[in-house]
Amino acid sequence: MKYLIIINDAPYGNERAYNAFRLAMQLQKDKPEIEVNVFLMADAVSCIIQGQNTPNGYYNIERMMKSVLLNKGKIRVCGSCADARGIKNVTLADGITMSTMSELTEWVVESDKVINF
Repeated sequence: MKYLIIINDAPYGNERAYNAFRLAMQLQKDKPEIEVNVFLMADAVSCIIQGQNTPNGYYNIERMMKSVLLNKGKIRVCGSCADARGIKNVTLADGITMSTMSELTEWVVESDKVINF
């Protein structure tokens, strides 16, 4: 089974990205046989910025993304959304790649469940 989680909101300011990654991590923990893919678009592309320094006791999206990747999840970033926000030449963490609407379309078609945050 394949799950696709689409995130549209920035990593901080509301808890949508946080809750999306919580769900991704829980799916991987409870159902290790499923495939979890995450697509970041709109303001969620800022999740990929490395070196996030959050206060103690506060969630950290960068660490959450690393957990998803370590558990064989895939994370793709909308390239045109990143370009529009000046996030073009950012070094991506291993396992994260810039992507396109065409790839998102393929992921949607191939997925058994699509969840949008």
